Amino acid sequence: MTDPESLFARLQSDKSRKRPPISTWNPSQRGNSGMRIAADGRWFHLGSEIRRPEMVRLFSTILRRDGEHTFLVTPAEQLSIEVDDAPFVAIDVEARGVGTAQCLVFLTNVDDIVEADAAHAVRLIGTPPHVRPYVLVRDGLEALISRPVYYRLAELTTTGPGGNTGLWSNGVFFDWGRA
Repeated sequence: MTDPESLFARLQSDKSRKRPPISTWNPSQRGNSGMRIAADGRWFHLGSEIRRPEMVRLFSTILRRDGEHTFLVTPAEQLSIEVDDAPFVAIDVEARGVGTAQCLVFLTNVDDIVEADAAHAVRLIGTPPHVRPYVLVRDGLEALISRPVYYRLAELTTTGPGGNTGLWSNGVFFDWGRA
C-alpha cells in the first residue's frame, strides 16, 4: 500500500490539479505589483511579508517567466514581480529506485510537486564552493534546492556517463561535474 503522504502519491493528484491557463493570457494592462520574492522563498508586498500561506500559494499559480523577467498574470493585467533568486524553494525530496531506474520527486514551499525528468532538470549553477542547486518546476520557473534537500541529493549522487558525478531520475542523468 502506498503511503498517502508520500511525495509519489501526492504527485499523482498534483498532475490532475487544474492550473490557470496563464500561457494563453496576454493582457494589455501592465504594471508593477510592488511584490518581491526573497531568496529564502518568502513573499513581500510593499516591504511587508505576506504571512498567509494560502495567499502565497494562490499568487504562485499565476507566476509566469518571460525572458529574464517574472510576472503575475491574470486575464486583465500583467504585473512585474521582483525575484531575488528563484521564485520557489525545494523543501523536500523523495527517491525511489536505483541507478537509471531512480526517480526523484520534489516538494516546493508553495506545494508544487515536480518529478525530475527531461522536462524538469536538476542543475547546479556556480563553481565550488559557491554552487547553488535548482530544479525546474514549470513554465521556466525554478526552485532553489534547500540545503537539507541538497545534502540528501548528495548522498544519492553516482558516477554517470563520461565519469562525471550526478543524479539519475527517470532515465535522465543530471550531470554535476567531476567529483
